[in-house]
Amino acid sequence: MTDTLADTYVDPGQVRNRRSLPDPDADARVRADDRGHVFHSWSAQALIDPLPIAAGDGATFWDYSGNAYLDFGSQLVNLNLGHQHPDLVRAVQEQAGRLATIQPSMANDVRGELARRIASVAGGGFEKVFFTNGGADANENAVRMARLVTGRRKVLSMYRSYHGNTSTAISVTGDPRRWPNEPADGSTAKFFGPYPYRSAFHSSSPEEEAQRALEHLEQTIVLEGASTIAAIIVETIVGTNGVLIPPPGYLAGVRELCDRYGIVYIADEVMVGFGRVGEWFAFQAFDVQPDLITFAKGVNSGYVPLGGIVITDRIAAHFDTVSFPGGLTYSGHPLACAAGVATFEVFERDGILARVRDVGAAIVEPRLRDLASRHPSVGDVRGRGLFWAIELVKDRETREELVPFNASGADAAPLAAVAAACKRDGVWPFIHFNRVHIAPPLVISESDLLRGLDVIDRALSVADDYTH
Repeated sequence: MTDTLADTYVDPGQVRNRRSLPDPDADARVRADDRGHVFHSWSAQALIDPLPIAAGDGATFWDYSGNAYLDFGSQLVNLNLGHQHPDLVRAVQEQAGRLATIQPSMANDVRGELARRIASVAGGGFEKVFFTNGGADANENAVRMARLVTGRRKVLSMYRSYHGNTSTAISVTGDPRRWPNEPADGSTAKFFGPYPYRSAFHSSSPEEEAQRALEHLEQTIVLEGASTIAAIIVETIVGTNGVLIPPPGYLAGVRELCDRYGIVYIADEVMVGFGRVGEWFAFQAFDVQPDLITFAKGVNSGYVPLGGIVITDRIAAHFDTVSFPGGLTYSGHPLACAAGVATFEVFERDGILARVRDVGAAIVEPRLRDLASRHPSVGDVRGRGLFWAIELVKDRETREELVPFNASGADAAPLAAVAAACKRDGVWPFIHFNRVHIAPPLVISESDLLRGLDVIDRALSVADDYTH
């Protein structure tokens, strides 16, 4: 494989910023303003100390002390084309100079072009796109569409899931971020999705896991009342809660159950869409077609907030003569859509999808398999493309987690120590519960990818110290 993207993404402004580092005065100003005035998400405000960031380029960003970090989480798994990609920056600049914004009730060239391009890669049966400002409101509005089309209210979702922080999106979320937000939307219910490494169904193979998980899902549908269920929302590949790859036949089984009981199948592709696993949409790797596809993050790497729903023709037709009761002031913002159109152009010109599949299979998977064979703290590795998880354990035989579920404080110390070791060695990791996730920008050079994996390999020696 050739390292053709290694030196492509260099912005002169960022180079100048890096050359001016370290800059302790700027660091102090940024810290003072942040601590004095910024209220941060998901945080106890007095217990955090955010790192001020001065510059970014490709797969790397710098703090004001001049320390460089490989971005192995693509920020929040959204920076698919990396920091300061010149094509995306240029697209936003040119659009701002031509038409900075326009309300969503008017037609706009880049909005329409992006919608057409998204529909074209979603596959047959999809022609319409509803734009939102991000993933949470995409899921919120997808549920609204399902309820309106079916005339039902209830939504089923997995315990291991995250769908956003708006009212319904957090209600269908399964992970602990839901707990302090309850009650919100009460018309939801949870089920166990497949998780072969920690099977709730005592399965002995991926195929058995799929079968038993589908039996459990159907039991949930029946016991919750099939006639009350509007939608099942599923992350095609569960993201923050484990990088859980659906076993063979599972998603097809979800599709069949939805068809049998008249339920809308919503595929949450917010994290895994737009190339993360080497497909435009991850469901395309599993021979299944949902009714609604939600997206955000990678559609334009978050350069300007953007999300949306790809709507199957059947559901779109329902609203031909019935008004859809929803909308946002900034839906399909021209600056965001211009970056989205540029994203398509970069993907097609640079062969991003094929590249992600290649480096995932040729570099990431074999390195992680080797790493797992040498570290007693590694219980499981799983993923595809540039989206992987390393699950850490205290004991491989019992599969006891390295840190307890939803751990904090001293209980989370082992993973905090692993993260600190990565950062000292120049890699900013994505850590969640008892896992290290591998999700660098899709444009990362092969040399940087190998270097980052080497850093994680060394950091896992810290985790090994906590094993039995």
